[in-house]
Parts: sequence; structure tokens; C-alpha cells
Amino acid sequence: MRYTPIAQELYITNRKNLANKLLKNSLAIINSNDIMPTNADGSMGFRQNSDLLYLSGIDQEESILVIYPEAKDPKQREILFLKETSETIAIWEGAKFSKKEAMELSGVKTVHWLQDFQTVLKGLMADAENIYLGTNEHTRNSNEVETRDARFIKWCKEHYPLHQYHRLAPIVNRLRSIKHPLEIAQMQKACDITEKGFRRLLRFVKPGVTENQIEAELIHEFLYNGSNGFAYGPIIASGIHSCTLHYVENKEVCKDGDIILLDVAAEYGNYASDLTRVLPINGKFTKRQKDVYNAVLRVQRQATQMLQPGAIVKDINEHVGKLVEKELVSLGLLTMEEIKKEDPAWPAYKKYFMHGTSHFLGLDVHDVGYFNEPIQAGMVFTCEPGIYIREESLGIRIENDILVTDKGPVDLMKNIPIEAEEIEDLMNS
Repeated sequence: MRYTPIAQELYITNRKNLANKLLKNSLAIINSNDIMPTNADGSMGFRQNSDLLYLSGIDQEESILVIYPEAKDPKQREILFLKETSETIAIWEGAKFSKKEAMELSGVKTVHWLQDFQTVLKGLMADAENIYLGTNEHTRNSNEVETRDARFIKWCKEHYPLHQYHRLAPIVNRLRSIKHPLEIAQMQKACDITEKGFRRLLRFVKPGVTENQIEAELIHEFLYNGSNGFAYGPIIASGIHSCTLHYVENKEVCKDGDIILLDVAAEYGNYASDLTRVLPINGKFTKRQKDVYNAVLRVQRQATQMLQPGAIVKDINEHVGKLVEKELVSLGLLTMEEIKKEDPAWPAYKKYFMHGTSHFLGLDVHDVGYFNEPIQAGMVFTCEPGIYIREESLGIRIENDILVTDKGPVDLMKNIPIEAEEIEDLMNS
């Protein structure tokens, strides 16, 4: 791994918290992700199962974590199973974790090679009553490929059909939604690398450069500073494309007089950051562009203050919608008559602001958590209102990452330029 791993203290704490949530005499099994194929003998870059990483720090394929808090043998209460390195693997791919390295990273004291898994599991299943298995229950998940989790669920139920099976996701999702200080430090590192990339662009963006050249500048800065790259597919959208929420082609030439919307951010140690800024391509906003930009910035700052313990994200979205509505009237985009006649199920402002304001952020850019439950201190959210005016080829979204605390929201991106005048000054310095 090219990043500095988190201390084992985090993973020991996370496993303890999970163990305390399990039913009596329960065993939890967490699998790594697969390495997915491309074509011929190619494969995609490996991305670890976030739950396994959260509970062990093991960033390696073909790994399994077993947690059995009431195992009769104390050595079997936490067990890691790892792919064993061979001379061939060491030569062609590089050595995998040794047992000692895995123990030092994870804090798990019992480590076996993967080939011992079924034998060890058979003994544990003889005593356990309840089995917790993980799967991706994110509400936006639409995976059509059979995952390692899905295969294991079928295998486990086939071989041990009389146990009581339970969902692990509701427990781990709630635990993961509240960040440990060590996780916050990792996310701050991702935000700081993102800042370096953004500042690099302030000197680079000008008429004639292409969106893909901007993407290249960013990936250089991210990799140079220890990131594995983008936390998500970068959105580098100039002109009319700034009004397409998930534009990812990044191929057009940046034109004088247009703006460019940059929804781009680095990850660090598998933890995501998420930034959106808008730049005037020629270094100077027009009056209209600046008016819309400042309208969104006012909403973004008010919305940030709503991210407080006890608040509900659904309610925040409704409040922010009303703030955007007010700005749209001031900008001449909506009339009070249109608002009076609106469909309550799809308010008039949705023509120009059609998405939510905040999502959970952490090991995944759209991290796990429950939007219908009160916000708690330690959660991290994006805050990203926008106004998209297709008829003017003008899309403005401003996004920072916000840590919720009992003393008020903390902006993890507070050092990244956000004022229109500051952006202009830096672009022209």
C-alpha cells in the first residue's frame, strides 16, 4: 500500500464495538472483495470491501475476518484468514501480508492461511447459533455482478442450513457512519491533497485547455502526494456540461467566457473527500455568473450550519430547497406566481436544483448511514447545493466536507478557496 495505514487501535475498537452489538453466541464473517476481470488476462485495480477494511485494516484480496466474541477458546474470538504468499506470487505480484504483518496492522492475534478456513469454520459453527453475514445494502447499489459476499452467503447456507442468519449491514453501517478521530485524520489528509490539486488548477485553467488535460493535472498532483487517485469518477464539465450532474466524458475544449464545474477529489488510505468548485475559464466571472455563484455560496454556508446533532437530512433538504427558491426569485428564474401554482410533490425550484444537499462521506464517497435517523456528532457529510440553468449553459455547485460536532460543524475544506473574488485573484496572480 502506498499510504500510511491507521494505527491498530482503530480496528481493535471497531471490532469491539461490533461484538457488543451481536446477539448472544453469534459469529460474524466478513469477506474481502473480488478482483474484477476486464478482458484477456487483465483485471481492474483492487478495491477492498469497506467493512473488512473498517474492521481490520487489511487491504488485500482473498481475506476473511471472523469475529466470535463467545468462542470457548479465546484465540478464536477474532481470526484473520489470508492468502498465503508463494515464491511465484512474490516474483510476479509482490509478496502478500505475512502473519506477523497482518497481526501488527489489525491487532488480530490469530491469523491462518486461507486454505484452513473451512476446517476452522466447521469447529466454530458447531458451537455458534447466530451467523451474521455481510452484503452491500447501500440504497443506491445496483450491482448486476455476483459478488464474493453473494457467493459466500449461498455456500454458507448450503453447508450450514439450520443456523439462524442475520444481516450484518445494519450494524456496521451505523458504526461506520460515526467516524473515529483516526478516520477523521485520514479524511483530512484526503481533503488536503484535494486542496493541492485544486490550487494547481487555478494556475492551469484558461481558454483552449481541454477537460481531459485538467484531469491529467489533478491525477498528477494526487498521486504525487500519496493518494491512489480520484475518490470517484471526476466531473470536469465546462459550458453546458456544467448542467449535467454526472458528466464524466471530460473531453471538451474550455472556451473563453464559459465557466467550468469541477467535482473532483482525492482519496487517501481508501477514505474519500468530495469537492466541487466552479472556475471562470478566462479568470473573470461575468456579472451574471458571479451573481449565481454567490447565490449558491450563500445557500451553501447556511446549509452547513444546519448539519448539527439531532437534525434529519430530509428536513435539511427541504429547508435548503426553500433557500434556493428565494435565490431563484432574486435571480429572475422563478416568479411567486409559479411557486404558488407548483406541484408540492415537485416544487418549482426543482427545475434548477434537482438533487439533495448532503450525503454521508467516509470509506466510500457515498458512504453508509441512515438519512431518516438523527444526525450524530462524528458523522461527516458533504454540503453541496447548486443552481443549474441549462438555457444559459451555467451550472454552479459548491461543495465542502463537513464534520458534525457537539460544538458545531467543522469544515474539513476550510482552506480551499471558495470566494469568487479569491478564485479570480489566484487565477490571475
